Amino acid sequence: MKKSVVVGATPNQARYANLAARMLAEYNHDTVLLGIQKGEINGNKILDIRERPPISDVDTITLYIGPPRQPEWYDYFLGLKPKRIIFNPGTENPEFEQLAQQQGVETLEACTLVLLRSRQY
Repeated sequence: MKKSVVVGATPNQARYANLAARMLAEYNHDTVLLGIQKGEINGNKILDIRERPPISDVDTITLYIGPPRQPEWYDYFLGLKPKRIIFNPGTENPEFEQLAQQQGVETLEACTLVLLRSRQY
């Protein structure tokens, strides 16, 4: 399966990023979790985004951090060379979407959970 990076991952099961990480695993997607909270989801460790860990072969970045927190990560995210970035509800950011598109990255304003359930992911 193609590699997905969940940005804003948290061990808090009440958060959508956590649900998305669990659902990606349920659908057998290779998943990398990035966040600022330590912990794991389904045995998959949450990597500290502040360390900007190298990640290779990224297909999709699915965002769960709001627009005010995104600018400091633009270069890092685009440097991962994703094929697409999913802007989940509340993360829509025209500035970042335009930057990504200029680098040939597909952008979607969509819900990862809905895409998975409807087999459009």
